[in-house]
Amino acid sequence: MTARIIPETVRAAQAAASDPGVSVFVAANAGSGKTHVLAQRVVRLLLAGVEPARILCITFTKAAAANMANRVFDELRKWTRLDDAGLDAAMQAAGVSRPSAALRRRARQLFALALETPGGLKVQTIHAFCERLLQRFPLEANVPPGFKILDDELART
Repeated sequence: MTARIIPETVRAAQAAASDPGVSVFVAANAGSGKTHVLAQRVVRLLLAGVEPARILCITFTKAAAANMANRVFDELRKWTRLDDAGLDAAMQAAGVSRPSAALRRRARQLFALALETPGGLKVQTIHAFCERLLQRFPLEANVPPGFKILDDELART
C-alpha cells in the first residue's frame, strides 16, 4: 500500500479546524480525517495548558472513542522521544505555528500528565456520557438513584 498524499490545502483546513481558539463544526465523509482533526484539537488543547481532566470528547461508537484516545496517546507518546527539531516539526504538523522551548517542555510532559490524570482523558460515547450524567443527577432526571442500564445481556436474564 502506498501512503496517501494529503494536499496542503486540506492540511491547512485541518489545522484551522483543530485550533482550540475557534469554534468549529466538522462534517465530512468517512475516512476523510475527522478523527485526526479532533485528536489534534485535543493535543492542541493540552499544549495550550488545558488540564486533561477538563477535556471531554464524545463520539457515537466505542470503537471511535478507543480510536480517538489511541491517536491522542500515540501522538503524545511519540513526542516524548523526539529531539527538538523533530518535536518542532511534529507540533507544526499539529497546527502549532511557533513552537518554543517552553512549548517543547510542555509537549514532552503531556503523555505522563494525561496518563496520571485521575479518571484519565475522557473519550466516551454519547450513551456513556448520558448514563454518567443520569447517575450523578438521578433526582433531577426523575430516575431512581442507583438505576441500572438495561443492556442486551441484562435483558436476557
